[in-house]
Amino acid sequence: MDVLQFKNVDVIFGPAPDAAAAMLDRGAQRDEIFSKTRNLVAVHNASLTVEEGQICVLMGLSGSGKSSLLRCVNGLNKTSRGQVLIRDGDEYADISSCDRATLHRLRTERISMVFQNFALMPWRTVRENVGFGLELSGISKQEQEDIIRDKLALVRLEEWGDKYPSELSGGMQQRVGLARALATDADILLMDEPFSALDPLIREHLQDELLQLQSELKKTIVFVSHDLDEALKLGSLIAIMESGRIVQAGSPEEIVSNPVNDYVRQFVASMNPLKVLSCASLMRPVSDLPQPEEENNARALDEEHNIVCTFDAKGRLKRVTKDGSEISLVPFREDLDIRSLPGNVMVSADSETPMRAAVEINHVFGLPMPVTDKVGRLIGVVGTQEIFSGILREEE
Repeated sequence: MDVLQFKNVDVIFGPAPDAAAAMLDRGAQRDEIFSKTRNLVAVHNASLTVEEGQICVLMGLSGSGKSSLLRCVNGLNKTSRGQVLIRDGDEYADISSCDRATLHRLRTERISMVFQNFALMPWRTVRENVGFGLELSGISKQEQEDIIRDKLALVRLEEWGDKYPSELSGGMQQRVGLARALATDADILLMDEPFSALDPLIREHLQDELLQLQSELKKTIVFVSHDLDEALKLGSLIAIMESGRIVQAGSPEEIVSNPVNDYVRQFVASMNPLKVLSCASLMRPVSDLPQPEEENNARALDEEHNIVCTFDAKGRLKRVTKDGSEISLVPFREDLDIRSLPGNVMVSADSETPMRAAVEINHVFGLPMPVTDKVGRLIGVVGTQEIFSGILREEE
């Protein structure tokens, strides 16, 4: 179910946004518009749908419009044209045109935000910072205290409630900001480069903590980042922005495997594919596998026909032979101790098996991996050639 929709959103800052919009419609670029009208086109024609429970990462270079688009979700930036729709019960509320009462309710009940610079009030304790939004909601003091205690425990700061922000490290301060955002139990969490000011090790640790929290809370998160590794680690949906436009949106694997232009291609050129690619994007499909002579229900996993998979009428894998002798098939799982397996076995994969596992299995056994779907049908193979193609991200 979709929770958030951007529909053809424009954000224009300056004295004459209508004139700038008219120039946009005539095909003018943002530099020309700024030089002639002194209006900055921060976002142009942005459309994107975010599903419930997704972490959507808006990423791009500085000035690409990612933070400007994020701030449309809670009305901090005014939408010049288009709609920002938030699911509100059985209907959608348009944050770009709703009345003040609806906007206030959405901000206090449905949307929370974590800022890059922590935005903590130095004169308030950790506990008081976490409870700030609750004070505005009108709930009882006892209920506030219960929620604060619960959220501090969630971010492992229960012993620091009476400290002030200046007594905490940067990473701890950011955890306070996260606890404050979670305290209102909002469904949508906005995070504007929340970890970018932190040291790399602390940053990576907080990324892990966010993923752990998300596995429990399943919030819908819109996260702004300029770091591709961070985006690929956190995001289930990535939208890459350039000059105010969304140039490509998709899963991490789609972004890495099929960049739509040189801008995206440059972003993904230096990243490690082991972190992102799976057997679904690596494999050679079953339709491309050679068929042994006079065996309709069989495919060879190698060009020499030394390794042959036989399947039933529905395509389900039945047996595998190597040099004419049957070998056992072991399905891959994350806790599988590959190096303890005997030599007369072959490991099979499914479409979601990560590339890093395929590389290790290929290294240990020197054999291709048959890939099956959820009901056991053979759908492809991953061998040395497919692994190298994935690493080089080139087709044969």
